[in-house]
Amino acid sequence: MKNIKIVIEYDGTDYHGWQCQANLPTVQETIEDAIKQITKEKVKITGSGRTDAGVHAMGQVANFLTETQMDPETLLKALNSTLPRDISIIETQEVPDDFHAQFSSRSKVYEYRIFNRPHRPALQRNRVWHIPEKLDAGKMKEAAAYLEGTHDFSVFATADITVKTTVRTVKQIHVKKTREGTILVKIEAEGFLKRMVRMITGTLVQTGRGKLSPEGFGQILAEGQKTKNVFTAPPQGLFLKKVIY
Repeated sequence: MKNIKIVIEYDGTDYHGWQCQANLPTVQETIEDAIKQITKEKVKITGSGRTDAGVHAMGQVANFLTETQMDPETLLKALNSTLPRDISIIETQEVPDDFHAQFSSRSKVYEYRIFNRPHRPALQRNRVWHIPEKLDAGKMKEAAAYLEGTHDFSVFATADITVKTTVRTVKQIHVKKTREGTILVKIEAEGFLKRMVRMITGTLVQTGRGKLSPEGFGQILAEGQKTKNVFTAPPQGLFLKKVIY
């Protein structure tokens, strides 16, 4: 048996997230079906983490066990000739038996894209959150600084999460506005809670709109109490950019 690591790029627009769900198209199931067509094996792939419906990835990582005699490069080509055009395998590698896409990771990097111009986007409509009114990216950056370090992030997570602890460590977060008017929120953490990046971004946008001060943002995190300014950004602007091992 070989343990194969794959790095995946996908457009999540037409999928109900990463994880397999009954009678719904998912990225995981689509890749598993492609592997079965190629190797005639029914395998279960393990992802580094879940992504929600509509969320994209530049560098999702997964691994699976296989008895195929194909070398990694041949397997990569075979998968990409079988998979739909909105999923691409960008790297394949045989890894040690103890490699686990989720548990071996040290951190993940997510990027959220906000299209901050008056006119709505046509070409990027499924890959950004369009906000026509001008946002104060400087205030958003100031607020984001409160997130770095180890905190209880339960205020930026859905109420239905079932985890042992809601404490997470954010290693770094950056807010940047490009010349084209796109605001990028890039966050690296050792782990994330359900909807965490989307809720952080949505609340940062409330700061950019002037409805919440940077200090008020920090107070929400410190007190852990949800308010009307804790807002969830839509899924289409979110990308899983990189998994670090």
